Amino acid sequence: MTAAQKPNRKQQILECLAKMLETCPGQRITTAKLAAEVGVSEAALYRHFPSKARMFEGLIDFIEESTFSRVNLILSDHKEALVRCHHILHVLLVFSERNPGMCRILAGDALMGENERLRTRVNQYFEKLETQFKQVLRERKLREGKGFSISEQALANILGAYVEGKISQYVRSGFTKKPSEDFNDQWQFLMAGK
Repeated sequence: MTAAQKPNRKQQILECLAKMLETCPGQRITTAKLAAEVGVSEAALYRHFPSKARMFEGLIDFIEESTFSRVNLILSDHKEALVRCHHILHVLLVFSERNPGMCRILAGDALMGENERLRTRVNQYFEKLETQFKQVLRERKLREGKGFSISEQALANILGAYVEGKISQYVRSGFTKKPSEDFNDQWQFLMAGK
């Protein structure tokens, strides 16, 4: 087998962890269970990742890279603030829908009993999202000469809380209540009082 044909074991471990988070809701994933799922020994897992926390960090890195790369595309493709916010929210909801295991990380469900720095990373992710919304909303005043009926900070917080709530609801429902369900109607309602 050539190097190009060999599976990337690190990637395979992360994919198995994400799949187990999706298929075993409410359960803690142990390294023994993960190793069995990957088909390697626990020692082999630790050759690729120094700790289970690093495996979760790998998934958090994937979440950040995937979502913020799309956010950056939206920012370069669209100039109107509300269109940007709409697309950013939609991308986040669809990403969540397509990656249920990642939602368990974002909701904190999978991180119970894990290293505190993982919860800190997830908190930082949501803070970064809220900051991004705030920046987009502030630019509206500069670009479009329009403000909002509430502060940009308060509206950014509402948008961030909306995403967090939809993700948590998805996890609590056992991945049956899709995050993007009713999004367009909810968006219209949110923007009615802008």
